[in-house]
Amino acid sequence: MNYIFAILLPPLSIVFAGRPFLGVLVFFFWVPALIFSGGLTHPMFILLAWFIIFQAANARAARD
Repeated sequence: MNYIFAILLPPLSIVFAGRPFLGVLVFFFWVPALIFSGGLTHPMFILLAWFIIFQAANARAARD
């Protein structure tokens, strides 16, 4: 489910992955990037969110 959020709203998925400060920081870069580039930078934020989700899942698996 979080990967779907990563496609639609990358900062929200980063918050759900357990990194709220980074999610807020990404939000402040994501909004102007969408406005000024017309959405061309959106895939970069999707990849960032997927990496953070994957990293959180691996950290959770290592703790268990």
